[in-house]
Amino acid sequence: MAGKFVIDPAKNGEFIFNLKAGNGQVILTSETYTTKSACKNGIESVKKNSQEDSQFERKEAKNGKPYFVLKAKNHEIIGMSEMYESKAAMENGIKSVMTNAPDAETVDNA
Repeated sequence: MAGKFVIDPAKNGEFIFNLKAGNGQVILTSETYTTKSACKNGIESVKKNSQEDSQFERKEAKNGKPYFVLKAKNHEIIGMSEMYESKAAMENGIKSVMTNAPDAETVDNA
């Protein structure tokens, strides 16, 4: 089963998207966007930038848990992962984004 981008309304009338793997697990969450059009542009940016490992920034939360952010060429963050239990699990999350993002369909729930 292929991955998909799901656009949802944010609490403040803005928009957010999640990239879900084929099993339905969220593997990347966007920042909030003021317009649906900007949100869709963010999805296109993920599709493009997720194919370059250098666009993924590996980080560590204050509690020591690893996570990653995906950045656009202008260094803006376009998505963030969940917190992982291990660096290996985080690397699998990055691989999952790289695999699922390019061909993922977009589902608009907003």
